[in-house]
Amino acid sequence: MKKQIQIAIDGPAAAGKSTIAKKTAELLGYTYVDTGAMYRAITYKALQQNIDLLDEDKLTALLKETIIELKPSPEGQLVFLDQVAVTDEIRSKEVTSSVSAVAAHATLREEMVKRQMQMGKNGSIVMDGRDIGTHVLKDAELKIFMSASVEERANRRYLENQNRGIETNLEELKQEIALRDKLDSERQASPLIQAEDAIYIDTTLLTVDEVSNKIMQLAKERMS
Repeated sequence: MKKQIQIAIDGPAAAGKSTIAKKTAELLGYTYVDTGAMYRAITYKALQQNIDLLDEDKLTALLKETIIELKPSPEGQLVFLDQVAVTDEIRSKEVTSSVSAVAAHATLREEMVKRQMQMGKNGSIVMDGRDIGTHVLKDAELKIFMSASVEERANRRYLENQNRGIETNLEELKQEIALRDKLDSERQASPLIQAEDAIYIDTTLLTVDEVSNKIMQLAKERMS
C-alpha cells in the first residue's frame, strides 16, 4: 500500500477549498498548505509598506526578503509573516480586493511556486490554491478541481466574515467574487484552469462532510 501521496485541490475563491483541504489533511494525518494565505501575506506586507501593487519587480524583491510560515494549531492553520502572526489580518477586505492583482505577477508566482514545491516534495500533503495541479504539484497522485455557484460562494464568504466579526455586504461579495474569477482565469501567469487529470467536484449542494468523504475515497484508491 502506498502511504504517502500528494493531493492538489484547486478552484475559485470561496469554493470551499481550504475547509475541505484542511479536513482531508486531518483525516489522513497529512500536512495542509493553504497557498492562498501565502499570497495574502505578501499582499498584506506590500499594502503595509505602500508598495505599488502593479510594480512586479518591487513586489518580487519584497517576497524574496520575506519569510512566510504556515503552522498548524488546534484553531486551524496560523500564518506568520517575518515571525509575526497575521492570520486574521490577511483576511481583511483590503487584502481580499488586492490579492488577485499581486498574484498575477509572473516572477512573484515563480518564487511562490518554488517555495510551495519544496513544501510538497515529500508527499503526505494536501495543498490548495489556484494553480496547484497545473504548476506546483504537477505529478500529484490526486487532483481535485472544486467549484460552486457565485451565489453560494458569496453566501459562504458572508457567513465566514460574520464569524470573524467582519462586516460585509452580500451583493458586494457577489460582485467581488465574480471579478476575482475573471482576474484569476484571465491572467497570463498560471491562470486558474482545471488540470486535464483533475476530478471536478461541484460543491454547491454538497456539505463539507460529503465532499471530504468523496475525496477520502479517491485518496484511498490512489494509495492502493
